[in-house]
Amino acid sequence: MSCILHIETATDLCSVAVSEDGQVIFEQTEQTGAAQSRRLGSMVDEALSFTDSHAIPFDAVAVSCGPGSYTGLRIGVSMAKGVCYGRKLQLIALPTLQVLSVPVLLQHDDLPEDALLCPMIDARRMEVYCALYTRALRTMQQTQAMVIDEQSFADVLAEHPVYFFGNGSEKCKSVLNHPNAHFFDNVRPLAKYMAPLAERAHANGQFEDVAYFEPFYLKDFVATVSKKKII
Repeated sequence: MSCILHIETATDLCSVAVSEDGQVIFEQTEQTGAAQSRRLGSMVDEALSFTDSHAIPFDAVAVSCGPGSYTGLRIGVSMAKGVCYGRKLQLIALPTLQVLSVPVLLQHDDLPEDALLCPMIDARRMEVYCALYTRALRTMQQTQAMVIDEQSFADVLAEHPVYFFGNGSEKCKSVLNHPNAHFFDNVRPLAKYMAPLAERAHANGQFEDVAYFEPFYLKDFVATVSKKKII
C-alpha cells in the first residue's frame, strides 16, 4: 500500500499527480513555460488538499530528475524536497527519459520483441538528450547529449527497429531515413506516467538523500557526435 505525490517539470509542461497503489487518483497538467515557479506551488497545494480531504496519508514524493530544462528541474526538485521535509516523506527520483517511455509502452503493446525505445528531449540546434531502452526499460544506452545527423544510430538501426519519440524526435524525422526508424508523435513526460516507475522504486526501497540530491542537468556533458557507436 502506498500513496505517492508525483512532480514533473523537465520540459515546458508543469504536471502534478497522486497515485495510490499505482493507480492515479489526481492529476493536473499545464503548459506553463516560464511560469512554472508560479503555478507548481498551487498545483501541489491542490494535490495535498485532495489527499488530506480524503484522509489519505502520503508515503513518498517522486520527482522527474532530468535531463531537461535547468530551471524546470531546479523548481521541481526544490518543491519535492520541501514537501519531503515538511511531511517527513521519502524522495524518489525518476529519469525523465524513462518517464517519457511509459506512455509508449502503455499505448503500444504490439511492438516487436527486439524493439528499442529512444526517448528524446530537445536541446539546441540538432542536439538532443536521449537514451536507448528495451521494452522492459532495460538500459541499452545511458543518457547522453547527441548531435543528430544522417549516420546517427546507424549500427543500432541495422539490427533493431528503433522507436523515436519526445519533443527532440521532431528534428530527427527528416534526417533518420532508415526503414527501421519509426516515430511516435505527441509523447510527453507527464506526472501521471511516473506512477508505475515510482511504485516499483518504492517497493524496492530506492530512495534518495533529501538533503543532497540534485537533478540530472547534463551541464557537464560533452555532446557526443553521432558517428560514435552507441552500443
